[in-house]
Amino acid sequence: MRGTILTLGGGGFSMPEVHGRGFSPLDAELIRLSGTERPKVCFIGTASGDADSYHDKFLAAYADRAEARVLSLFNKAPEGYALPIDDLERLLDQDIVYVGGGSTANLLAVWRLHGLPTLLEKAAAGGTILAGISAGANCWYEASSTDSFGPTAPLPDGLGFLPGSFCPHYLGEADRRETYLDFVGSGALPAGHAADDGIALLWRDGELVEAISERPDGVAAAVGPDGETPLKVRTLG
Repeated sequence: MRGTILTLGGGGFSMPEVHGRGFSPLDAELIRLSGTERPKVCFIGTASGDADSYHDKFLAAYADRAEARVLSLFNKAPEGYALPIDDLERLLDQDIVYVGGGSTANLLAVWRLHGLPTLLEKAAAGGTILAGISAGANCWYEASSTDSFGPTAPLPDGLGFLPGSFCPHYLGEADRRETYLDFVGSGALPAGHAADDGIALLWRDGELVEAISERPDGVAAAVGPDGETPLKVRTLG
């Protein structure tokens, strides 16, 4: 597909414990990528059931730096920040669409019911940057490693905007690396990429551009049937 996508394995504004602040270097890089000093940024928290706490973290990080909006498919957007659920075409006017973490499976089911995949693909082709953390990163790939069903499991049912599979929280959760290597090695998931907390993969037009990190020890890897190959990671200032 055409367009720019930033997929975070963890970190960003929703995980201040990774970098010690609310607005992180990855958030700053995302705004820089938009090419706009005060971009239009829409947060979509479907994967968390539009948790109020997630909306609050987003607004605390972005409301003073962007024209912040929240699309709540559960009709729970904070007053004054809602992108109307009956006017989803307004997603096409956003500079950035940022997707929160939670349940990848639930996100995909609800989005498909509302027709979001087609709109978001059109938005990306028109210049909107797509971004997301954890489940919000998983969704863009063909497949992913997810805990949507309890224990970590393969989910070969992504949107397919990006090739192959993805694994977030690669070293940040106890079983993520081991299970992802097993899933890819057994063929349960196609070859793909993994990113630890605080690491993001930048894609343009379906091609991986680079891995970037908001921490000095960031880890990302390409994973195939024969194992993992570490990626070069650029640490943000």
